[in-house]
Amino acid sequence: MFMLALKTQLSQDEAMKQLVSDVAPPSPVKSGRSARIDYEYKRVSVANIFMFFDRHRGWRKAKATQSKTAVDFAQCMKELVDEHYPDAHKIHVVMDNYTTHTAGSLYKAFKPEEALRILNKLEFHFTPKHASWLNMVEIEIGNMNQQCLDRRIESWEMLHKELSAWEMRRNDAQASINWMFNVDGAREKFTKAYANINQS
Repeated sequence: MFMLALKTQLSQDEAMKQLVSDVAPPSPVKSGRSARIDYEYKRVSVANIFMFFDRHRGWRKAKATQSKTAVDFAQCMKELVDEHYPDAHKIHVVMDNYTTHTAGSLYKAFKPEEALRILNKLEFHFTPKHASWLNMVEIEIGNMNQQCLDRRIESWEMLHKELSAWEMRRNDAQASINWMFNVDGAREKFTKAYANINQS
C-alpha cells in the first residue's frame, strides 16, 4: 500500500491462463537430464488475471479471477482505491476499450453512492483502438508470462501462490520498465490522429 496525497498513474489490462494438469506423471529427474513432461495434458480451467502496473513506483498487482465480468472489474477498481492507493487524490488508469472498462460497471456492482465514491477518485484513459500496445502493462504481462506462467499450472491454489510470489519479488525489487515511446514518437506515428485532434 502506498501513502500518497497526490495523483498517481498506472496501467491496467487482463490476461488469460489455462490451468492444465498432466495426464501421465513426468519422468523423474536424472543426473544431467531434466524431467520429461508428456505432451498430453488435461484442461482443468481457464483463469483471468487482472494486472495493474505502476511503472513510476515499480509496483504491480496480479489478481486471478474465474471471470472478467463488469462486477470483477468493479471490484478491482474498489480494491485499487481503498486498499492499494487509499490516500491518492486522483488515480489515472490507462486501459484498453474492453466492454467492461466503463463507469457503468461500477454501478452494476455497487449502490450508486458507493460507485460514485470510487469513481470520484478515478480517471480512465483509453488507448486508441488497434493500439493497445501503448499500454505499458502489456510489457509487464509479458514478464509475468515468461517469469511465472511459462509452465503447466494445474490448480487455482497453485496459480494464486505462484502469482503472489512473483508479484512480491518484483515489487520488493521495485522492478520497472524503460518506456521508450514518448510524445514526439506518438505524434510521428499517429500523424493523422493528431491532425484530426488539432482541427477539432
